[in-house]
Amino acid sequence: MKKQAKVTSKGQITIPIEIRRVLGVGPGDRLVFEDESGDIRVRAATGSSPFARYCGIGNPKLPSGRKALVAWLRKMRGR
Repeated sequence: MKKQAKVTSKGQITIPIEIRRVLGVGPGDRLVFEDESGDIRVRAATGSSPFARYCGIGNPKLPSGRKALVAWLRKMRGR
């Protein structure tokens, strides 16, 4: 796939929708630009895990981590 973008006077570009879809990025996401022997590669900047932002979303009273989950399950099962 080959797409073009115009650089503004502030050094900004608009990334074509097809490229954003391939990279899986949206508003607020970060991109990494890497120079490899004169070729510039663009990739989405990934954090530790794509699921990290959802951690603990279902039960705010339950601490995160495996030990907390196992203890909670044992308590729910009456052990």
